[in-house]
Amino acid sequence: MDYILTVAEIEAQFPSEWILLEEPRTNAALEVEAGRVRWHSADRDEVYRKAVELRLARFAILYTGRIPENTAVVL
Repeated sequence: MDYILTVAEIEAQFPSEWILLEEPRTNAALEVEAGRVRWHSADRDEVYRKAVELRLARFAILYTGRIPENTAVVL
């Protein structure tokens, strides 16, 4: 895709998928607000492999699904 999407548009277009964003736009708290979708998949590892392959200067990875309760998230 060659155009910028907001997080709301990304969530609507790619439900329950992992998203690789190029040139993410962030707010003051560094929360992703928009970006250019470079790759998406239900398989997280596939998105990580694509990020390594593309060697983007600036990128973010988002998950558009719900994280189950009692799940630990490590940053």
